[in-house]
Amino acid sequence: QVQLVESGGGLVQAGGSLRLSCAASGSIFSINTMGWYRQAPGKQRELVAAIDRGGSTHYADSVKGRFTISRDGAKNTVYLQMNSLKPEDTADYYCNADSVIDDYWGQGIQVTVSS
Repeated sequence: QVQLVESGGGLVQAGGSLRLSCAASGSIFSINTMGWYRQAPGKQRELVAAIDRGGSTHYADSVKGRFTISRDGAKNTVYLQMNSLKPEDTADYYCNADSVIDDYWGQGIQVTVSS
């Protein structure tokens, strides 16, 4: 089993920055890919960014050039640096860990970007 603990969300003005953190514990050796999803009210949950064991990254078109996903292997932690935030980025953000056994999710963390 994998446990994911998220931190770093909150309220920020448009143009500002936040950094989300996701610390993984448990059977971390089974994880292939980790990423961040977001879901706004009435919307589908969508992939924001992902990083695999080889360091390959993927970004949604809407965040390319503004968000950066990275990992710290020593701390078993994945980060999402969010710059130039827009009101459209307002959502609940969820950390995800994909393993050969199952998909694991954090509880979600709120990001609100004001105009």
